[in-house]
Amino acid sequence: MSAPDNEELIDYEDEQDVVTNGAAAGGVAVTGDAEDKDKKGGGFRGIHSTGFRDFLLKPELLRAISDLGFEHPSEVQQECIPQAVLGMDVLCQAKSGHGKTAVFVLATLQQLEPVNGEVSVIVLCHTRELAYQIKNEYTRFAKYMPDVRVSTFFGGTPVSKDSELIKDKTKCPHIVVATPGRLNALVRDKVLDAKHVKHFVLDECDKMLEQLVLFDEPSLRDLAPGGEAAPMERRVSHAVKHVRSRTQVCESEEVLNRQARATRRTLFTNSLPPFVVGILSVKQLSYLAAIPPDMRRDVQEIFRATPHHKQVMMFSATLAKDIRVTCKKFMANPLEIFVDDETKLTLHGLQQHYVKLDENQKNRKLNELLDTLEFNQVVIFVKSVARATELDKLLVSCNFPSISIHSGLPQEERISRYTAFKAFEKRILVATDIFGRGIDVERVNIVVNYDCPGDADSYLHRVGRAGRFGTKGLAITFQSSALDQEVMSAIQSRFEVAIPELPDHIDPATYMAS
Repeated sequence: MSAPDNEELIDYEDEQDVVTNGAAAGGVAVTGDAEDKDKKGGGFRGIHSTGFRDFLLKPELLRAISDLGFEHPSEVQQECIPQAVLGMDVLCQAKSGHGKTAVFVLATLQQLEPVNGEVSVIVLCHTRELAYQIKNEYTRFAKYMPDVRVSTFFGGTPVSKDSELIKDKTKCPHIVVATPGRLNALVRDKVLDAKHVKHFVLDECDKMLEQLVLFDEPSLRDLAPGGEAAPMERRVSHAVKHVRSRTQVCESEEVLNRQARATRRTLFTNSLPPFVVGILSVKQLSYLAAIPPDMRRDVQEIFRATPHHKQVMMFSATLAKDIRVTCKKFMANPLEIFVDDETKLTLHGLQQHYVKLDENQKNRKLNELLDTLEFNQVVIFVKSVARATELDKLLVSCNFPSISIHSGLPQEERISRYTAFKAFEKRILVATDIFGRGIDVERVNIVVNYDCPGDADSYLHRVGRAGRFGTKGLAITFQSSALDQEVMSAIQSRFEVAIPELPDHIDPATYMAS
C-alpha cells in the first residue's frame, strides 16, 4: 500500500475515495485521557448509532474500550476505522480532540500479530511529549493483550538503552512510537530492523512533512550580487524575512549555549551559498542555526527502510493542499477523510477572544485573568524558552500553582512535568509551541496566548488544547503589536470566524462544563 522504495516517492494517480464530512458536533472522541467521557459534557454522543462492536474488533479491544466507558465512536472514528482495520491507507484531517489517535491505535492493534524480535508498527510524531502520550494510549487499549509490547524512542535519552532494548528479542517492542531523528539514527545504524514493519503512521503529519526550504530560486536571485541593486541591509532583511516565512521556529537561540551556538552556526554556514553567508551577521547566522532540523528527510529515510507493502496512515488537524499532495506520495489509493472544510476548522464549544494591550501590560493582565476566571487547568503559550522560564517563576512567586515545559529542559524533567500537569498536580502550565500540537490534557479549559502565535495553523493547534472532545473552553490571545493584529486578522479570515475583544465580564457557564 505504500509507495515503492525508490529515490523519489511516486505519486499514485489512481482514483481515490474522498470523504468530506460535516462537523462532528457531538462525537465522543476516544483519545487522550478520556475516561467517563459519556458521563461528562452532558452525555456527549456521536451522531451515529453505531457502536464499537460493529467494527468487529478483537474481544480484547472491545473489553478495554468498555472498561474505558466508551460506547459510540466519534464521526472521524466512524469514517476511518472500518477501512483502517482492513489495512487501507488513510489520510485524515479532523479537529483537535475528536479521536484521531484512537483510529490508528485500534486499527494497528486489531491487525497486529506479534512476533518476538520484530517491529511491526512504527508511529512517528514530532515531539517527545506526544510520543509519550501515544504510547500511553496503546497501553490503555492493549490492556488485555499482554503479549503486545510498546516502546518510545526519542532524543535526550541514551541511545545505548534503546539499543539494548531492541536487541533483546524478549523485550524488543512490536510497536515503536518515536520522533523522526532518533528513530532514523537507530535505523541508519542498523540497530532497528524495519524490514518487518507492516504499519507506518504519522501523527501531526503536516508538521513532519513541511519542507524547510530556506532559500528558493527567486530569493537567491534577489540576494545574489548583481541580482538586485538593493542596499545590503535590505538584502539581509529580505533573507531573514524569507526564512521566517518558510519555517516554523519553535524556540529562540537562547536554547543553545555559547559553544553549541558556535558549532551549529559553523555547520549551518557551510551549507549556505557563500554570498548569503557574507551578508548575514553572526547574530543572524545564530538565529538561522537554531531552526529545528528538517524532519521530512528523516521520515523519508525511515520510510525507505520499511517494506514496500505496508499500511500508511497520516493524521493532523491542519492539512494544507500542498501538504496533502506530499502525504499522498507515501500512499497508494488512500481513503481521504476531511472532517469539515479547512477554512472552517473552528472548535465547537470554544469561546475565543483577544485583548489589546501593550507588552508591558501583559503580566498585570494575566494576573488579573487568573484571579477572576474560573478554571480547571490553564495552558499559557509564550514564544521562547526564556519567556517560559521567567513567566513561570513570576507566577510561582505570586503563589499560582504553575509549571513550565520547553525544549531547554532535560528529557526526564520534561516528561516528569508533563505527567505532573496531566495528573492535576499543577493547574497552570507555561509552554512554548512544543506543547501546541496533539497533546491532550482532559481538564484544560482555558488557553492564553501570552504571545500571539505566528500563523493561523499554530493558533488552531494552541487553542485546541482547550475545549477537547467538543466540551466548553475559553481561548484568550494577547495582541500587543501591529504584527499580532495582522496574524489575528489572518486567523479570522482563514477560519471564517469573528474573534471579539474580551468583555469586562464573561459568564463562566460559557467556558466551564456543567
